[in-house]
Amino acid sequence: MTLTTDMLHMLDVLCPMHVQLDDAGRIAHAGSTLQKLYPDISLVGECFLEVFKLARPKRVTTMDDLIATAGQKLHLKKTTDPQTGLKGVLVPLPNEGGAIVNLGFGISILDAVSDYDLNAADFAATDLTIEMLYLVEAKSAAMEASRKLNLRLQGAMIAAEEQAFTDTLTGLKNRRALEHILPRMVNECTQFGLMQVDLDFFKEVNDTRGHAAGDAVLQHVARVLVESSRDDDCVARVGGDEFVLVFHGIVDLEILGRIANRIIAEVERPVPFQDATCKVSASVGISVYDGNGDTDMDQLLAQADTALYASKHAGRATYTVYDPKMRESGPLAG
Repeated sequence: MTLTTDMLHMLDVLCPMHVQLDDAGRIAHAGSTLQKLYPDISLVGECFLEVFKLARPKRVTTMDDLIATAGQKLHLKKTTDPQTGLKGVLVPLPNEGGAIVNLGFGISILDAVSDYDLNAADFAATDLTIEMLYLVEAKSAAMEASRKLNLRLQGAMIAAEEQAFTDTLTGLKNRRALEHILPRMVNECTQFGLMQVDLDFFKEVNDTRGHAAGDAVLQHVARVLVESSRDDDCVARVGGDEFVLVFHGIVDLEILGRIANRIIAEVERPVPFQDATCKVSASVGISVYDGNGDTDMDQLLAQADTALYASKHAGRATYTVYDPKMRESGPLAG
């Protein structure tokens, strides 16, 4: 049986990854897709076992050995880079001593498509490889869409968490954020200074100038507090005109006193609003956590609160440092 030109054309259409071998094991004809694997040489005339390495079955070195594998699944690799893995099956040609070997990529298909720039035209129309490639492409598109959606959801979640911990009027952290930060610092035995700030005469501003004026004052105070703290400190608005500052690593009372005096002085600056000015002052209470001792957030806030009201009773616009003896001997006012 001699393969005619028409027969070879039919094989090219049905099996674009086939080779026809002569009785010496040389390639007499190669399908167009298989030829793409060797763009720099023509496969015709090459020894099949020199351009393709047979991994299984083993010990196949001659054409007779190769013919003996007829009907078995062949595992091959290219002998040049990239060493693409291939699967194949051999069918002997009657009366000619040659054979037809049909090859396929198997699980190497994705690498092959990329390495050799293959497309649908390089495969038989009935080859399931095409369907698999469509499925892989669809899966990749779905995974990319899922990745982008996850990124958007993560961004939305981060934004929602940030919003949940932020006071909308001033942009400062809120009580919820403070209740998250302070217990962690106590549990980690992190030293910090705690300062409660309460505005004096703020109600008069709201009553005489309106809530818009009150909002302008609160935003002014927020700027003062932020400018008086560092990036790793916490500044929170915990009530209408109540603020808490947590100074990471600062337990020196002299330093905290200087910060308090600066805050008091800046808060007292008149705040322009429309055709008038608004004036408030600030009372401050200070407590410290040195990283030792059995305490919690509520006790520390209560200590600062006690010191704050001592400042109120001392005439406002001042600061007081909490002292355990305060209830017995009175507050220490600055």
